[in-house]
Amino acid sequence: MLPPSHPPFLNGIRAFEAAARTGSFVAAAAELHVTPAAVSRLVKLLEERMGLALFTRHANRLALTEAGQQYRDGLVPLLAALARLTEQVAEAAGGGVLTVGVGPSFAIRWLIPRLADLQRRQPKLEVRITTGGATVPFSPRWTCGIRMGDGAWPGLVATRLFAADLLPVCSPALAARLRDPASLVGTPLLRVLHAPQDWPRWLAAAGAPGIQAAGPVFEFYSQAQQAAVDGLGVAMGIRPYIDDDLAAGRLVAPFPLPVARGTAWYLVHAAGREAEPGFRAFRDWLLAQAGA
Repeated sequence: MLPPSHPPFLNGIRAFEAAARTGSFVAAAAELHVTPAAVSRLVKLLEERMGLALFTRHANRLALTEAGQQYRDGLVPLLAALARLTEQVAEAAGGGVLTVGVGPSFAIRWLIPRLADLQRRQPKLEVRITTGGATVPFSPRWTCGIRMGDGAWPGLVATRLFAADLLPVCSPALAARLRDPASLVGTPLLRVLHAPQDWPRWLAAAGAPGIQAAGPVFEFYSQAQQAAVDGLGVAMGIRPYIDDDLAAGRLVAPFPLPVARGTAWYLVHAAGREAEPGFRAFRDWLLAQAGA
């Protein structure tokens, strides 16, 4: 058993927290930029130091033991407090550091093109973007996240930014050949792997539920949107990813019928962040951008 005076095994704790949150050594390894074997070894060393098992290991997944569940629940507020302490010290030294968990498409298509404006307004504020999104659990090491959903994330504060409306988009040349939704028959309809209901939802609202979406499948919205710019087919666009391309004329919405996806974009964070000047500056800027 680990003696009370023994210093904590921080690498093992970090590996355990990532594995417990993601549910696998492989996912934890990708996040920590090490091998799955390294994560497994660090967790094993932590278990040996503690004298108990934190995981029950199965062929394709990990399951927390009762002790592992108790340890994870206790670590979450401690890691969040450590992240806040680090940022508070950095801010006191004259600068602010925020880590924002956001999906790759949102980062590329909306957030990054606007960060130059934030930098002009808050030159001492450093924003670090890390992998996030709806399919990745909120990490206590993040300052905040930007996620699409219904606004209900237990233990987190969620502030609505804008609706996630669906709207088909394509190149101007392809749009010239499309008269109405029925003319989509035989046209490649670009799809996103994790959003199979987008096209059926829009087609039903457009009065064309009999059309079956068929065409290339992409992992992210941003990939499908770029394929549409290049003339590969019609992509199901989602707000706000498509707004800049529509404004620039790179994409056209052949049918002016936005359909509510049933979800919205939210800024999410742990309670207490509002007291931090750097976070408040980022939040206020983000809300102003969303309103614009």
